[in-house]
Order: sequence, then structure tokens, then C-alpha cells
Amino acid sequence: MNKYETLFILNPSLDEENINANVEKFKDVIQNGGGEIENVDLWGKRKLAYEIKKLNEGFYVLINFKADAQLPKELDRVFRISDNIIRHLIVSLEK
Repeated sequence: MNKYETLFILNPSLDEENINANVEKFKDVIQNGGGEIENVDLWGKRKLAYEIKKLNEGFYVLINFKADAQLPKELDRVFRISDNIIRHLIVSLEK
């Protein structure tokens, strides 16, 4: 299993309940794909460096996890079809 880190930005207009529901959804994708979540870090609302989809703020979430090489592809697919995701990034950490 490889170590990965994903950072995604949620729409800032979501309430706390919807933010938690989205985070749980992505955690479930990782766990159902055979991955192990090591850490979930909610950074909160932060100002974006530049405007994205006419938004100046976003809710940042960082997840560290271990998984096989196929899981990041599936996670990327789920990020792309989710309406509440402004941006996302999945990075493989060096061994």
C-alpha cells in the first residue's frame, strides 16, 4: 500500500452538516476501496488565492491515507462528479 494525501476545497456556502456529510462521503470512498485513513484535518474556511467559480473562499479538508494504486483514480472520479467540490488534489507521498 502506498501513502497518499488529498486536499480538497468545498463550497463555502455549505452548512456544517453538509460539510461533514461530504467529508464522510469521501472517507467512505477511501475505506470501501480498501484504503486506510490515517488522518483527517479540517482546516476550515480560508480565502482562495484567486477566484474559482466566482467564489473567493473555500472550506479546506486534508486527508492522509494508505491505499493501492487504483484507489486515487476512483477518488479523483468521485471528486470530479461532486458538485460541492471547488478544487481537489491527490498526491502520492514518497516512501
